[in-house]
Amino acid sequence: MRNLGIVLIVIGLILTLVTGFKFFTKEKVIDIGKIEVSADKPHSVVWSPYVGIGIMVVGGIIFIASRKRGL
Repeated sequence: MRNLGIVLIVIGLILTLVTGFKFFTKEKVIDIGKIEVSADKPHSVVWSPYVGIGIMVVGGIIFIASRKRGL
């Protein structure tokens, strides 16, 4: 259980520092016979830093609880 707590703390720290990422998909704009025009359409995934803080708190609780029980 102690390892799970440490992993959750590290994941929470990463999610707190990196609050999102972008990726691109190709979208067909014009398709006339043999002529095709496509464009890159950006998408972004964003989350609040509070998500990472919450995961770190849960990881800390698991870590401390495992230390008290001696697991």
